[in-house]
This record gives sequence, structure tokens and C-alpha cells, in this order.
Amino acid sequence: MNVSEYTTPNLVHTTWAWIHPQRVSSQKPISANPLQPKKTLDLLQPLRQWLDNVEVRNPKLAHRLCKLIPAQCPFERDVKLLGHTLFHIPPMCKLNPLYEEVVALRFRALCYLADECGEDIAAYC
Repeated sequence: MNVSEYTTPNLVHTTWAWIHPQRVSSQKPISANPLQPKKTLDLLQPLRQWLDNVEVRNPKLAHRLCKLIPAQCPFERDVKLLGHTLFHIPPMCKLNPLYEEVVALRFRALCYLADECGEDIAAYC
């Protein structure tokens, strides 16, 4: 069997065309590609960017961040009273939409303490 005889009928041909900019404004808008993810409004994006841009340049701030932010995602728990489950607490990382940014901030604080201040960070690990 010839490879080209088998693959040619099964190929999807894509056409690339140049469209003049003046003609684009008069045409109907092209529908969105169904394969592209839909863009959603992220209200927490400014806060995420702010957390990502925080620079740790103060040892006192770095120590405070390392104490306040836990090293691991706290485990889920069932709160029980007299053998009956009152409620369930899911893992905290699932509740916090800014968890990754906060953990990255803690990591930057640890790196600052270890690299620039020369401190032992074993107490925070």
C-alpha cells in the first residue's frame, strides 16, 4: 500500500488567506473557534498580580510571612461531636482561590531569608 494513497484522503486541508484590513471592518464578525478556551472574567486577577509582584526585601516581613503562611495545604477534617459528624472541612487549598500565589510569596520569603540574609530556614520547613 502506498502511504500517500492512504493519508491524502484522511487529511484535513486548511486554507490560509490574507484579508485586506479595509474589507474586514465591513464584514460580519467571524465566529469564535470552538477549540479555544472561552475567556472568563477573573475578578481576582488584580490581587493575583499584586501578590506575584510583592518583593520581599525586609527580614522582619519575611519572617512574618513564613510564620503566617503554612508550609503545606492543611488536611481536610471532619468535626465530630458525640460520634456525629457536625460538618466537613475540605482542604484549605481548595477553598483559597489565591493559594498558589500565597505559597509562591512564602517561597520568595524563604529564599530571601536563606540567600540574602544567610539565615537557617529549617524552622519554617
